[in-house]
Amino acid sequence: MLGNEGQAASVVQVLNAVSAANTAAATSGWIDIRQYEGDLVILINPGAITGSITPSIEDASDSGGTGAAAISANEGAYTALVTNTARKYTIPAGAPRGWIRFVGTVVTGPALIGVQLISRPKYT
Repeated sequence: MLGNEGQAASVVQVLNAVSAANTAAATSGWIDIRQYEGDLVILINPGAITGSITPSIEDASDSGGTGAAAISANEGAYTALVTNTARKYTIPAGAPRGWIRFVGTVVTGPALIGVQLISRPKYT
């Protein structure tokens, strides 16, 4: 981040830290990102992972998930998480259709996971 971008950034709790036994438990609600500019920085904080969990970010055109589809990150393909190793993915704020959510595909659980979004609000 440059200069004061860190100070200007907002933090959104996407997925409260949870012991997820399945994908439904590792999936967040829809987050309205229309007020952000620059990059959406998604920070994934896994704890102990018994089996495996693979992250992805989906976008949609409304808060109900209409047209939900996976969206690519600047870093490329999403890969399986590793126990206690934080991961960062970035997406240009203008790329999603207005709402995003985190989906953690749990193959074998449980997996401890928490996810935050950090981004800069648009200047008005």
